[in-house]
Amino acid sequence: MHNPAQVDVQLEKKGLLHRLNTLYHERMLQLFLLITLLHWAEHLTQAYQIWVLHWPRPQALGFLGYYYPWLVHSEWLHYGYALVMLVFFFLLRRGFTGRSLVWWNIALAIQFWHHIEHFLLLIQKVSHTIFFGASSPTSIIQLIAPRVELHLFYNTVVFIPMVVAMFLHMFPSADEKKNMACSCARR
Repeated sequence: MHNPAQVDVQLEKKGLLHRLNTLYHERMLQLFLLITLLHWAEHLTQAYQIWVLHWPRPQALGFLGYYYPWLVHSEWLHYGYALVMLVFFFLLRRGFTGRSLVWWNIALAIQFWHHIEHFLLLIQKVSHTIFFGASSPTSIIQLIAPRVELHLFYNTVVFIPMVVAMFLHMFPSADEKKNMACSCARR
């Protein structure tokens, strides 16, 4: 039997990244999911404002934008969220094994691209230089799809593999469970 004080010292020596993927993995995944769901609520509110309430797109800014329009117009907010998502994907990656790791990596790869798109938008906004001959800051895929629909698409294609990864992580096979170092498994 290990002495709890010795275990704490061993965890302390391994560093924050190790603790995030062992001791705190489940709580960090819950926090990440909460942040993601709040972001979804914003996008779904915006979609409701556009397609149900028939608000003009410039006025359909979601819940936060209704009260703080300057915040939603800030490209820093959008880039910051894309970066936070990417950081969570990288930080929590080591806690996944087997099939859940494959799905987590898929979500990470898509989010990496989504982050690049937001980085392009941020560069254009900050430098006052518009790319691609557009009339306002534009991402690459935005050349073929409107921004609201594009971000609903991006959020969907990142969220689905993320949720699949979390589900498989919570319900691992016997072999996958043997390789897990966190308390996320439910069976």
